[in-house]
Amino acid sequence: MPMIHLTLPAEVLAAQARADLMKSLPATLLKWEGAPDNAFFRAQAWCRVEEVTDGGFAALDDGLARFLVTVTVPAGALSERRKAGLVKEVTDLVLAAAGLTEADALRVWVLVHEQPEGTWGAAGNVVKFQELAALAQGRHTNA
Repeated sequence: MPMIHLTLPAEVLAAQARADLMKSLPATLLKWEGAPDNAFFRAQAWCRVEEVTDGGFAALDDGLARFLVTVTVPAGALSERRKAGLVKEVTDLVLAAAGLTEADALRVWVLVHEQPEGTWGAAGNVVKFQELAALAQGRHTNA
């Protein structure tokens, strides 16, 4: 049940690039989590692209666009290797969508937040990582 949130200045991305990121970012997140590519897990991977109005999201004096990607996953969902892969791929996707190069990579920050066990709720219930892992492996527990 991951979520990925991209914050950027308004009008930096073309409409098609924005739409493509709305699909590719959550798909990338699911891939690095090792979740199955099925309707259930795709429906749980949320993506939000937030465009901040003129002047509301920039560094001090250079006037260059900045991009903040916040990823929220259950604790234990990503190993260090998977986090590194996710950060690299998400950075590459954002750079490509904005028409930037690897030289601009420091303008893309990716923050991974791991939600501690027992602090994520959905459908009126606390969601447990082990239950999600069991679903991903084709098993279901009533723990």
